[in-house]
Order: sequence, then structure tokens, then C-alpha cells
Amino acid sequence: MSKQLPAFQMDMKIEEIGAEGNRFLASEWRVLYESMHEQLTAAFLEIEDAAYGLFLDQLMPAVFERLEDAGFVVSEALREDDFVIGKNLIFRNSLEKWGTEDNRSRVFWNVIRNKEGQPIGTLLTDIPHSHLKFDIPSAPVLYTLRESVKEQIVQGIRQLKE
Repeated sequence: MSKQLPAFQMDMKIEEIGAEGNRFLASEWRVLYESMHEQLTAAFLEIEDAAYGLFLDQLMPAVFERLEDAGFVVSEALREDDFVIGKNLIFRNSLEKWGTEDNRSRVFWNVIRNKEGQPIGTLLTDIPHSHLKFDIPSAPVLYTLRESVKEQIVQGIRQLKE
């Protein structure tokens, strides 16, 4: 990756964070995808969907680390049985209900808090992927919500995707 890292500042609104994150993802995902495609295609044959976690482990940490560097709190207390990819994408904080088997959509959510611990909104990470072979048909996309309560986040995701 050429690492045109995202630039976040503490005074950003959640929508600005999403826009800057999307700038980064749009500039980096394809190069990473192409560089890892052969390796991840082979991995998919053994570990299936977990191959996407290997991709996101390389793509997403820059977003979360730069948010933390700017003073935002992006993580939450983990449970013993949590499965985390991409540094801060927790499977219990995700939904996958949309699309066809060759172009599914899983949406993860992360409540973003300021340095005082107050939520400023939620960052949604939408990961398109295939269940039939290793394929990411289009760029991962960040969406934003002002809401920070799980029920409202789930409702916001459904409104976005349905």
C-alpha cells in the first residue's frame, strides 16, 4: 500500500471522519487487494470467509490508529469470545443480511467517542464480499450515523441497506 494515511482531527464531525476514511479506503484498497489476491484466493480455499479478515487486518488498522492518534476512542471492552479483525472490527457489532452469495455485504459498527468519552457518532464499515470465491467486488465503504445506541445503530444500518 502507498499509505496515503487518513488525517483526522479532534474537531471533526462524524461525517467528516467518514469522508476522510473513505478517501483513504478508495486510494488504498485496490492496490492491497491486487497484491494479496493470489495469497487470499489460496487462503479462501482453506479458511473461507476468514480470508477477508486477513485482508481487513492490512487495510483497516490505519483508519483506527489514526483516529486514536487524533484523540478519538474507537475501541470498546472486548468479551472473551469476541472475534476481532482489522484492529477494531468486532463481529458481534456487525450484520450480514444483504446481497447475493457472490456479492454479500457485512456492515460493522464502531461508536466513535471524543477524548472525554462522549459519543460523537458511529462509523459503519461496509465490506462487500463473495461467499463463492475470494472476491471483493467493490471498495469497502464507510458510512456514518449520529446515533450511538445499538438498537438505533441497527435500525440505521437497515435503513441504509434495505
